[in-house]
Amino acid sequence: MTAQREVILQVENLKKYFPIRRGVFQRHVGDVKAVDGVSFDVYRGETLGLVGESGCGKTTTGRTIIRLYEPTDGHVHFEGADLAATSGSNLRQMRRKMQMIFQDPYASLSPRMSVLGIVGEPLEVHRVASGKERKDRVAELLELVGLDPAFMNRYPHEFSGGQRQRIGLARSLALNPDLIICDEPISALDVSIQAQVVNLLEELQAKLGLTYMFIAHDLSMVRHISNRVAVMYLGKIVELTDRDALYSNPLHPYTQALLSAVPVPDPFIEEKRQRIILEGDLPSPANPPQGCNFNTRCPVAIDTCFEMEPEFIEVASGHSCACHLVKPKGPLVD
Repeated sequence: MTAQREVILQVENLKKYFPIRRGVFQRHVGDVKAVDGVSFDVYRGETLGLVGESGCGKTTTGRTIIRLYEPTDGHVHFEGADLAATSGSNLRQMRRKMQMIFQDPYASLSPRMSVLGIVGEPLEVHRVASGKERKDRVAELLELVGLDPAFMNRYPHEFSGGQRQRIGLARSLALNPDLIICDEPISALDVSIQAQVVNLLEELQAKLGLTYMFIAHDLSMVRHISNRVAVMYLGKIVELTDRDALYSNPLHPYTQALLSAVPVPDPFIEEKRQRIILEGDLPSPANPPQGCNFNTRCPVAIDTCFEMEPEFIEVASGHSCACHLVKPKGPLVD
């Protein structure tokens, strides 16, 4: 890899199963396969978008990568170290380099702590700064995210949703991380505030050289902020490629259906577009279908789709897909 395409995060066959237990003795009767064999790379300085409908495992993937959830199987290599096999003080040191912005700015900030305590807590936990040095660093971070440092003695309930998300962003920047996992950071905000937060993320990325993994279900926003996009369905990644290639030439039937739902501001194009309506509900991750996970809703499924699980392979340069109907360097076969 060249310096411009240095891999900062490598995820290999990552799985996260939540056990299902029943009865008086809590017997293990099955598993909810929230993440089921996910593999991808994240390059330094880029933004990788992770999209999919609710319940597909996007958030669980992000939380498992940084070990908020313990992985069931697989490997997560961050800057050469295997996070899945790291524990204790070594994991604590690695966590200084990777942080997370949570979806709900109202639930992710402690109502009993002031902004000084919230943003300054990572500095104390990792023994980076204390006293006046900590206070000065918090003031610097608040200015960085567009907040008045005079607000540091206030509490979360005194702020709007957008301001709270900026506080969460300041907290994630406290230890100068290399990677930030953004778990739907704008979904709980007003539309008028969403663009401000996304623009701030882009400005900070350019200024600090950050790498983002941006989890979202808003395909328009993902197209704006991401360099590459991974599409997830029922615990698996079904397509991964550059942003422009995905939106101009989606190969997987699920990706095609997702993109057909995105409104186009041009009324002439919108009138001619074909809307793909998926029938049925998302299958349960506790009992996924045999073969391809998407076969119960796929409008072009063939017999093979119900018998064999498709392999996630590179079908064109930088474009990977998991579909029996997509051949290497060839279009989707009807």
